[in-house]
Amino acid sequence: MEHKINAYNSILDLIGNTPLIKLNKLTANLTGNYYAKVEGFNPGHSAKDRIASYIIEQAEKKGILTEGSTIIETTSGNTGFSLAMVSIIKGYECILAVSSKSSKDKIDMLRSMGATVHVCPAHVSADDPRSYYEVAKRLHEETKDSVYINQYFNELNIDAHYASTGPEIWEQTNGNITHLVACSGTGGTISGIARYLKEKSQNAGTDVRIIGVDAFGSVLKKYHETGEFDADEIYPYRIEGLGKNLIPSATDFDSIDEFIKVSDEESAHAARELAKTEGIFAGYTSGAVMQAVKQLDALGKFGKDSNIVVVFPDHGSRYMSKIYSDQWMEDQGFLGTEVEQETQKVQFIK
Repeated sequence: MEHKINAYNSILDLIGNTPLIKLNKLTANLTGNYYAKVEGFNPGHSAKDRIASYIIEQAEKKGILTEGSTIIETTSGNTGFSLAMVSIIKGYECILAVSSKSSKDKIDMLRSMGATVHVCPAHVSADDPRSYYEVAKRLHEETKDSVYINQYFNELNIDAHYASTGPEIWEQTNGNITHLVACSGTGGTISGIARYLKEKSQNAGTDVRIIGVDAFGSVLKKYHETGEFDADEIYPYRIEGLGKNLIPSATDFDSIDEFIKVSDEESAHAARELAKTEGIFAGYTSGAVMQAVKQLDALGKFGKDSNIVVVFPDHGSRYMSKIYSDQWMEDQGFLGTEVEQETQKVQFIK
């Protein structure tokens, strides 16, 4: 007798279709209506599941990836985790060059997913042989039958979000979205969503304004405004997965209307505030996008009828040793007497 079991074939079937959640308390004093696309609901807990699955499937269709192949990538952590997860299911080896700026939580998770991890210094130029870009290239050259995903310069990074995240947001808002605010690192997420939303809104006779979030210490905002790469803009900063010290071709600058920069400290506090007000435990870049929203509201960018969608790229569990650690926050100079208030909430019974 055949029994019908309602089950997913693998964890990969859970990628995408993440929820859109209305923000209430945190945005109570801001102008407009705010909705969060919470990508932490993906099985790998980040938006990078989408590109990992999409790029690998496209490579398989083209015969670039075959049985026994090795996947190699440059990552700040999330893409690597997603690639390692997909590789496990599909039977590929996975080698990752990771920035030392990535949290210990992320690096430990990559190793737990069976990936070989090479940790590279974060604060070196992109063309330095020690940079994670150059290390990944070298590993690709040295590894037989390997495929270098190269998310920063892979047009499929954009296509993945054009095919999934963009349509989901349009459908979830019934086309009533007026603004999208999203962080830009590789640029694939914001660019793919932006292309789709721009096309749909223009066909509908409206216009969705796309606002990118950049970090102080990154070159993206100035490049968008001037078309010039200014190395003097570059200096060390702490936010992972946001901003760049090079210009990724996976960023469609023409689809982005403007950029706004946020600081490490304010973004960290915004993430912690998000957890305590909305109950959404999200990552550092989610704090960055909320800080950007506060700054944009102060500049009068939104109207009372604006429907603003923000993208929360990943889950807060990947930052336990960073922004959700009082000790780390204090070490960065981000906590004063506030650290005393936090620790008072933890009582040890002897």
